Amino acid sequence: MFLGVDGGGTKTAFCLVDLDGHVVAEARTASVYYLNDGLEIVEPLLRQGIAEVCAAAGIDVAGITHAFFGLPAYGEISRDVAVLDALPAKILGGDHYRCGNDMICGWAGSLGAVDGINVVAGTGSIAYGENRGRTWRGGGWSELFGDEGSGYWVAVNGLNAFSRMVDGRLPAGPLVGEMRTALGLEADFDAIDVVVNQWHGDRGKIANLSKVVVAAADAGDTAAAGVLHQAGQELALLVNVGRQALEFPAAERVAVSYSGGMFSSAHVLTSFRESLTHDFDLRAPLLEPHIGAALHAARLHGHPLRAEHISPAALSFSRSRP
Repeated sequence: MFLGVDGGGTKTAFCLVDLDGHVVAEARTASVYYLNDGLEIVEPLLRQGIAEVCAAAGIDVAGITHAFFGLPAYGEISRDVAVLDALPAKILGGDHYRCGNDMICGWAGSLGAVDGINVVAGTGSIAYGENRGRTWRGGGWSELFGDEGSGYWVAVNGLNAFSRMVDGRLPAGPLVGEMRTALGLEADFDAIDVVVNQWHGDRGKIANLSKVVVAAADAGDTAAAGVLHQAGQELALLVNVGRQALEFPAAERVAVSYSGGMFSSAHVLTSFRESLTHDFDLRAPLLEPHIGAALHAARLHGHPLRAEHISPAALSFSRSRP
């Protein structure tokens, strides 16, 4: 059995894939994004998810052949890398695993672990690509001064547009009513109390407001639509520079895909597609990131599986999960 673990900004997803590519079991826990709450949250959540997915599959932890742990913020704090690398051994009882950034899960799932570039736009945003043994990462510079095009970035820009509309600095549109409802406001300035005082600037809760921006754009709000259009441009910029960094030949059609909730918006996806500057081979994502993590685990073990090895029944099961 190959274990795949995809740690996102709001949840951590686990799956077990057998030697023939069947998705045998899945589980989910809270996010292992530890920058807010500390490294001590990571091991218990990984232990919980592994126990649940093994129980669902009817195997012991010892039945895991190899694992890949895609962890958010991995590699972004040098002193934490050794600690994160050591954690799974305490649960698996051996060194038959590898850790990396969760961007690798998105790439392996969306493209089936073939050369190309994948962009993740969920709570945060990041891009990862491979080309003939070269690897490249772009974006993922945190919500404070990066993560352009992410759910957090869209939400913050949506909140800014809301404040401007309330002040009269922008013409009021559907975003005002959508944001008032989402935040449960009695007065518009209560938005400060909700986001800053009650939520304490919680990354996941703020990012969830990106859905409000999408709803407003779908209702005809031009400012909200503009935020989503710019999000698509920012995400495409990652691909454009990644192509150069990975030294793809000028005439080659590079495979590109995407993952994360922001791409469910037609505004974002259309802008992303239109902002790609080369003749890319834009592909819909093949698999979810946690299944991509399991495929990558198999690849690392020397038993390469590709997206076409995942049986239709297993793929349908995985897609049916919320």
